[in-house]
Amino acid sequence: MTRYSDEVASIARPLLDPGDLEILLDRAEGAKAVLIGEATHGTHEFYQWRAALTRRLIEERGFSFVAVEGDWPDCERVNAAVRGAGPDPRDALVRYDRWPTWMWANEETVDFTRWLRGFNERRAPDDRVGFHGLDVYSLWQSMREILTWVREHDPDLVPPVLEAYRCFEPYREDSNAYAWATQFVPAACEDKVVRMLVAVKDRDFAVWQNAEVVAGAEGYYRTMVRGGPDAWNIRDRHMDQTLDRLLRRYGPSAKAVVWAHNTHVGDARATDQAGYGEVTLGQLARERFGADRTLLVGFGTHHGTVVAGSEWGAPMEAMGVPEARPGSLEEVLQAAAPPEALFVFPVRGPRPDLLTLELPHRAIGVVYRPERERWANYVPTILGERYDAFLWFTETRALRPLHTLRVDVHEPETYPSGV
Repeated sequence: MTRYSDEVASIARPLLDPGDLEILLDRAEGAKAVLIGEATHGTHEFYQWRAALTRRLIEERGFSFVAVEGDWPDCERVNAAVRGAGPDPRDALVRYDRWPTWMWANEETVDFTRWLRGFNERRAPDDRVGFHGLDVYSLWQSMREILTWVREHDPDLVPPVLEAYRCFEPYREDSNAYAWATQFVPAACEDKVVRMLVAVKDRDFAVWQNAEVVAGAEGYYRTMVRGGPDAWNIRDRHMDQTLDRLLRRYGPSAKAVVWAHNTHVGDARATDQAGYGEVTLGQLARERFGADRTLLVGFGTHHGTVVAGSEWGAPMEAMGVPEARPGSLEEVLQAAAPPEALFVFPVRGPRPDLLTLELPHRAIGVVYRPERERWANYVPTILGERYDAFLWFTETRALRPLHTLRVDVHEPETYPSGV
């Protein structure tokens, strides 16, 4: 890895405190959207530094809201809390009950949302910074939210909403059951959802957004069982469209901070995702707003611990993250970068090989099996094209969930190191 040592040294900046983010804030000047990633959904340093950067973007660059890879109804409870209505943000976050709960029900998010509530208390109600969900998974909860609203505020809309609601009832909130059923009854609830969406579109914004979630989720689950890139693309396009709706809602001068995994924040065209036909939120943001008005920030780590599940729906655990495999971006940075570092990539001029050559780049999801590191968990990446900046942490630790955490007794070094 010595071939990259001088290149890393030339562009790496030590990252010791939030003041070291100044160059990144300067780069965000003029951006419509700053998308900040994470290489896992369960690492303390990623959440901590993403929040630190976001605080400065809000305080010093006037960003309007934070939009996260989370469900719209759950995040609207948090939005109400940070705007000063209702209970403490912790009470709203602890109510996240859909697996993986730890993604947002954690102490790191409590710390940020409490700060945001305090920040908003010093501002006029119409000028407060929001907290919203971009994701597509809350089909059943969003349906209930819509039905409750129309019954109270617009009874004439009850029939089309109730028709859609009853279409989903037989599946007892089992997304897989609905997905498989649509293979035998094509487009089972699609028409009813479309009629509902048309009916509520010009009503309350939150109701409209919940209807968009139901439409997106219906398409996502219907497509999921067929395999291929379509379900992934439905989800990322839904997040892109939700982000655009929020920016329009906040007004022409609005600016957004987005929190999501690297696999959504990064530009798919700089990875093998493009070869599979997948698009990403970061790519779509660059296409929608322009590359010069979009800032994509990735994260990475070499080893440590992380919160994840061994399979979908499994209890969350604090797991060991083994040392990165040979030849990976993470091995390069571990050998040559400061233990904690910031990279802001040049916009113009010649670029070092580190930014232009393809290297495997670690990605850990909510499901993680450390023993599979030899052949999984890495995305072939051209670093300088996938992101505009990168935050690096040699050693990281698991975040602090609000719910009960199961701790894996294995230490990181007991897992295969990829050698």
